[in-house]
Amino acid sequence: MIISTQDAPKSIASRMIATGTHQRLLAFASLIILLIGFSVASPNFMQTSNMIAILQATSVNGVLAIAVTLVIITGGIDLSVGTMMTFCAVITGVVLTYAGLPLWLGVIAAIATGAGCGFCSGTFVAKMKIPPFIATLGMMLILKGLSLVISGTRPIYFNDTPGFSEISRGSLIGQIFPAVPIPNGVLILFVVAGVTAYILNRTVLGRYCFALGSNEESVRLSGVNTDRWKIAIYALSGAIVGIAGLLIASRLNSAQPALGLGYELEAIAAVVIGGTSLSGGRGSILGSLIGALIMAVLTNGLRVLSVAQEWQTVVTGAIIILAVYADMLRRRRSA
Repeated sequence: MIISTQDAPKSIASRMIATGTHQRLLAFASLIILLIGFSVASPNFMQTSNMIAILQATSVNGVLAIAVTLVIITGGIDLSVGTMMTFCAVITGVVLTYAGLPLWLGVIAAIATGAGCGFCSGTFVAKMKIPPFIATLGMMLILKGLSLVISGTRPIYFNDTPGFSEISRGSLIGQIFPAVPIPNGVLILFVVAGVTAYILNRTVLGRYCFALGSNEESVRLSGVNTDRWKIAIYALSGAIVGIAGLLIASRLNSAQPALGLGYELEAIAAVVIGGTSLSGGRGSILGSLIGALIMAVLTNGLRVLSVAQEWQTVVTGAIIILAVYADMLRRRRSA
């Protein structure tokens, strides 16, 4: 078969649109433009301490974005990741501070709690056939209430747990290379991203994740137990949220029961900015990481420029709308 030189560029462009590659390239270009723009606007932006602060902020939102990516690729949505993160942090506080158990048990408790919450959300969606939006909205409210009840509406501090703050704020890399004190939280983010990307692209779970988002009915008719795989994906997403709960609790050295609301919107925005389609069937961990970096750079840059918090919220809302609109345009072009 002979392909003309005129058709080749169109074919390449079509493949890029279909796979979302062009969206990731646009997101990366936007990230570079933001970095250059804020650097020109303020000499304080490109300081080492500020770059580390951006990476530290990205670690939490980035892990949440990775968790949400899995669910959105299946064609679902998870509005509970913010309060689930808080709930996992509170349970960690109960295990370490109230019960006085070892640090490793607190880590396991956070991840297991997130997996359990994700399992419940997946069951609501797969077995009870509740729409993901409603199921996870209900879970969001349940976990918000449980966090306040269990903690007695008061923060739980980890002052008596040696090494807990090192999970996020310590720097293994800094001990080897003192000039590069990258926090452990950032290292954990990239480890989680690498493992999740492998699962998504190299395992049966990942293949079914994309298949469910592309055509769930076709997968079901082929004899696959779609409910089981969907629950497994939500449980894996919840386990990753548990890691985010550890990171934010370690970063604050406390579990704040009123924290969490709003994190899910930033995570979803990061995922969509990174090229994951809200209709399911397409997405990547790399794109979500780029999206999370964009959100962190934008928030930090506006703060450095002394933009009022209210306007920062306005900008975040506008970005979410633009990201969803861009996803709609992308779907129309690939249709």
